[in-house]
Amino acid sequence: MKINVGGFDRIARIVAGLVLIGLAATGMVGVWGYIGVVPLLTGIFKFCPAYAMFGMSTCPMDKK
Repeated sequence: MKINVGGFDRIARIVAGLVLIGLAATGMVGVWGYIGVVPLLTGIFKFCPAYAMFGMSTCPMDKK
């Protein structure tokens, strides 16, 4: 896996994922809120399969 998620994108994914999971756990949103696991994991592992599929990257070290 090549790192393709960097800086602000990574922080935003982690925060959004935690917020969605927290809202789902407290019952403020439905079970769909657990989809927050996806951005949380992509932020933690610094890899987004969708970015890889489309040849995108927000990692500054990956600029060509």
